[in-house]
Amino acid sequence: MAKNRKDAPKPSPASPSTTDIPEEEQWRLIRESGVLSRVKADQDARSTTREDDDGPGALAEEVFDASVIIMPMTFFLVMMEILIHHQYAKQPTFGDIAQKLLNTFPIMSVFMFYTIRHKCSVRTQVALFLLSLGVGPRMIWLVNRGSWLTNIAQCPQFATIWLYTVLQLNLPLAVLSLTLIGAWTWWMGLKLLL
Repeated sequence: MAKNRKDAPKPSPASPSTTDIPEEEQWRLIRESGVLSRVKADQDARSTTREDDDGPGALAEEVFDASVIIMPMTFFLVMMEILIHHQYAKQPTFGDIAQKLLNTFPIMSVFMFYTIRHKCSVRTQVALFLLSLGVGPRMIWLVNRGSWLTNIAQCPQFATIWLYTVLQLNLPLAVLSLTLIGAWTWWMGLKLLL
């Protein structure tokens, strides 16, 4: 028997042992067997599983995206706090600024995180638009007609919220908001000079 195996003729590479099937026939067999639809269904199932189970990577990305906006807005709030004090010839202390940050930062961070998360939502865009229409005129009115104590207490937060809402709005809504606020400012005879 061992001798038969050694002596058996080996197929030459030139003579194929399989039958050549034309490409059109191969595609017909693949389509009829349904292999492609099963592969496509498996790929769709895997992609939906990846989308549904984004895991800690998606949350980490959302936290990073929020941090990229929260940090500059916090610095803007601190800058506005310092500027408003200097506008009224007051020297802010480190304790004043730290107290203002301790009161404002947590609420501001949560608000910004969730509005960034749902920025594409129509409801969020409408809410940010209405918030911009409420905060912008209030800040302009305070700067023009408010007392210095009220301005020191409220203007830095209003300026930060107004800037944030305009930055997060889609461009047409942001332009409309600024146009409406500008028209209101002109109609009331107010100035935006500090």
